[in-house]
Amino acid sequence: MCVAQVMPSPVLLWLRQDLRLRDQPALIAAAEQGPVIPVYVLDDETPGEWRMGGAQRWWLHGSLSRLSEALEARGSRLILRRGPAVSVLQNLLAETGASRVHAIRHYEPWWRDAEAKLGEALCLHEGNHLRRPDSVTTGCGGAYRVFSAFWRALEQSLPPAGPLPMPATIASPDAWPVSDTLEDWALLPHAPDWATGFDWQAGEDAADIAARAFTDKVSQYENARNLPAEQGTSRLSPHLHFGEISPATLWHMIGPAPEALKFHKELAWRDFTSGLVAAMPDYAERAGRPAMDTLPWRTGASAQADLRAWQRGMTGYPIVDAGMRQLWTTGWMHNRVRMLTASFLVKHLLIDWREGERWFWDTLVDADYGNNAVNWQWVAGTGIDANMFSRIMAPLSQSEKFDADDYIRRWVPELAGIADPAIHDPDAHGVRPSAYPAKIIGHREARERALAANRRR
Repeated sequence: MCVAQVMPSPVLLWLRQDLRLRDQPALIAAAEQGPVIPVYVLDDETPGEWRMGGAQRWWLHGSLSRLSEALEARGSRLILRRGPAVSVLQNLLAETGASRVHAIRHYEPWWRDAEAKLGEALCLHEGNHLRRPDSVTTGCGGAYRVFSAFWRALEQSLPPAGPLPMPATIASPDAWPVSDTLEDWALLPHAPDWATGFDWQAGEDAADIAARAFTDKVSQYENARNLPAEQGTSRLSPHLHFGEISPATLWHMIGPAPEALKFHKELAWRDFTSGLVAAMPDYAERAGRPAMDTLPWRTGASAQADLRAWQRGMTGYPIVDAGMRQLWTTGWMHNRVRMLTASFLVKHLLIDWREGERWFWDTLVDADYGNNAVNWQWVAGTGIDANMFSRIMAPLSQSEKFDADDYIRRWVPELAGIADPAIHDPDAHGVRPSAYPAKIIGHREARERALAANRRR
């Protein structure tokens, strides 16, 4: 007598910022339990004002497209649904008869709330950090508030475990639930002058290619990363943000060479910022040093006009304008220029750091809740591990120091014909073309105004 085999109930694989098949512990665990239904939920409600920005949505379109192709090549498929993630997943559990939801743990406050609401139906796994960030704690069990101390503690448990292989097979359910299409979601931009240089390749394979290319030049990283005109940074941040490559995979690709230490610390910084926002969920909205919230930021029509000039790269400071135009065109900005543009908004223009944080959130393809918040507060001097507000970066001298002349020529074509060193400060050399704006404020005047405001708080 033949006994019919009973197919085990399927399990859901809830994907968020972990859009990969390699080193994907949630996928491996799900595949061991039974047929897998991979699901991505476009949730614009649960994050509230931190719903995914425009540049991230552009990247998401490409990343989901590549992931869908990779799953289909293995006999599986990606289910797309839109709505509040908890409700969507609960409905899918009932609709498919799935027994559990497997997912990689996330640290954004809205995802932590969603994970808690899913309760026992959810199995969480680690996989997006070198080590679970909230497990790297002080002797008293609290979160580290200074990166150097966090790094010393984290370093004791490094290197991370080696990356996990892709599952050999991914079993499919007897019937697939209905899925949206990417076109339904209209993730790609429509503004005529925005994203014209978004020439990135999203997806896990592209992340692997970029990582392998970077390993060949990691020995030059510590110095080359400061030069805006050079391709000295890894440009892996959007791949890491969307989880197309895991930090552990990247760590082991680069290896333990001493010259890789600076980049290892950059990976650790991502862990640090995740742990910080886990301990202080409102860090993106509230100053880490509460006394700094009394600083008299500029408001009103004049401040709004200055904010718009900064956003569009029309401040009269070439290095600042080059960075902001690079951001608008490509969805990315060189790291040192990010610091200069952020410092300029906060200290030269005396505009609340949260205005810049939200602009970056919408325009950066790698905008990350923890990284964005902690980096802005670090530059603004409002964070718990930050520069003092009185440290005011001099963009004109920084531009010359870090050889930004060719960078400026590329992104500010009005200045392309100006020779060095005048290109860094054409106003001071009397060669500013009429098509380029005069300085929105002088450096000395801006510095004195910022220091006076700091004294008044």
